[in-house]
Amino acid sequence: MSPEAPSPQQATLQFLNSLQSPARILVAISGGSDSTGLLLLLDEAVKAAPHLKISLCAATVDHALRAGSADEARDVAALCASRGIPHTTLVWQGDKPKTGIMAAAREARYALLAEAAKAFDADLIVTGHTFDDQRETLAMLGMRTEQVSTGIADAVLFDRRFWILRPLLFSTRADVRAFLRERGAGWIDDPSNEDMKYERVRTRRLLSADTSAQKDIRAAWAERLALSSGGAEWLDRHFRLHRGLLGQVMPDGLRQDRAVLDYALGRLTAVFGGQPFAPGRAHMERILAFATGSEPGRMTAGRVVFDFRRDGLYLTRESRGMVPLVLQPGEAGVWDGRFYAWNGSTVSIEVEAAATCAPSFLCLSQESSAPKSLGAKDPSRFIESITARGGWIPVTSTGMREDHIERLPKAAWKRAVASAPALTAEGAPLSEESVRRVDLTPYFAPFDRFLTRFDFIFANRLSAVFAMAPYARPPLRSIDGKTI
Repeated sequence: MSPEAPSPQQATLQFLNSLQSPARILVAISGGSDSTGLLLLLDEAVKAAPHLKISLCAATVDHALRAGSADEARDVAALCASRGIPHTTLVWQGDKPKTGIMAAAREARYALLAEAAKAFDADLIVTGHTFDDQRETLAMLGMRTEQVSTGIADAVLFDRRFWILRPLLFSTRADVRAFLRERGAGWIDDPSNEDMKYERVRTRRLLSADTSAQKDIRAAWAERLALSSGGAEWLDRHFRLHRGLLGQVMPDGLRQDRAVLDYALGRLTAVFGGQPFAPGRAHMERILAFATGSEPGRMTAGRVVFDFRRDGLYLTRESRGMVPLVLQPGEAGVWDGRFYAWNGSTVSIEVEAAATCAPSFLCLSQESSAPKSLGAKDPSRFIESITARGGWIPVTSTGMREDHIERLPKAAWKRAVASAPALTAEGAPLSEESVRRVDLTPYFAPFDRFLTRFDFIFANRLSAVFAMAPYARPPLRSIDGKTI
């Protein structure tokens, strides 16, 4: 996908030529001009190029936030039927939050689109974001920080399952609407797009009075990709993971390029703290000043304890604010932003911090599949393994032996053990049978829900460090005209 596409038609054709084929595309269509234009552009291009072996399906998410939304969804369904494009409507059910409605709606929308993609057996999802959306996003971010932002990504992996691509991200809304007028096609104007209570609408009004503000997105994207690649190499050379709970940055890793260290350490902080974003600039400056200093000590930031010693910088989750997660049979959830849990047992279970549990709980030994109860009084052997998708496997750094645990700082390891997930049922350890039916895996809060292609290299390397399966690769043969 190239940011130099001079027209929506050329951007669409270039996008289709970049895809791996055969492919089935789910088009997210609300009925607005951007998404309607995307659907028609793709439909025309696909029909004109049958050799590409690409098919379309479509989905509309009815957020049920205003009167008339169901009628609009029916109009979209009729448009798709007239084009022979399979379509489904999904409704956002349940109570809506009083605050943060836009963020909640976005989360619900993508979750529902993923359901539709699975039902249609689609390979990817596309949305109608345009350069107007990009400019608005950059303007809003510019009000909060002076840092250069990558804005809206052209490719995002959702929930480790489906790639969401944005073919028109460098086309303007005006050009998309001109295309629709040429085809005699109408669109639906969402009244919320004129509601000044929303920040994006207020920003849009300001931008309409100043069309000269432009951002060099390509430079920001190239910089972010370089940091992701550099961060991945830094992980290989300078980072160690002990039993999936305690991170260690080797001394030489703290003397590397400042920008790479900032990128990698910020994202490790988010992972170990169970937070969706790296710490803000002020917090990162404080973390970096501490980590690159000469005085040993400890500090806390982003829910992470940083323990600086002669043999490096240790990272663990701080022992506060770890709220228990109750899962009924068949339910799944994310505990503390750090572990995904699925309860396949026949009993209700609770995931909580090991520090709050009874003196012992059930876990599996690295050497044997037999369960054993380990006491908190022996932290060096308290955590033997954690699970990964598909079965119980130990999570350790490469080549790590048992005696290595003994060499770790006792205080740091004790904090790591206290932050471990423990599985109980009504306060008692689970039976061996129940334990084996619970899927408990590391969860990367900044990546596992929404992973931009800019962070893909780093996130994939981190996944390998935690002995996790790799992330799904983008369904593309080329990006920005370059073969991948």
